Amino acid sequence: MTTFSERESAFENKFKHDKELEFKVNSRRNKMLGLWAAKLLGIDGAEAEAYAKSVITSDFEKPGDHDVLHKILADLKAKNVDMSEHRLRKQMDDFLIAAKKQVMTEVNL
Repeated sequence: MTTFSERESAFENKFKHDKELEFKVNSRRNKMLGLWAAKLLGIDGAEAEAYAKSVITSDFEKPGDHDVLHKILADLKAKNVDMSEHRLRKQMDDFLIAAKKQVMTEVNL
């Protein structure tokens, strides 16, 4: 029975670790996306950092990426910045790849 308990504990620990990494990657992606969008909106410096944080927190509203996507699209539209949903999703995907690389490099140090 000990072997089963050890395996169960190892599985739970791996699941927890994977979820923590996923959270870090998504948060990093959202920060990168927020800073990118801030630049398009003409925001820089501390205001850009604050905007990026607002993008990160918007991800907690609903499961999935729709809340982040809709926030940024609405903000860009309000400033008359031309952006399609497809183009924004592509940018999100690109930043997700970059965020994964960054986080995995940090984890492996």
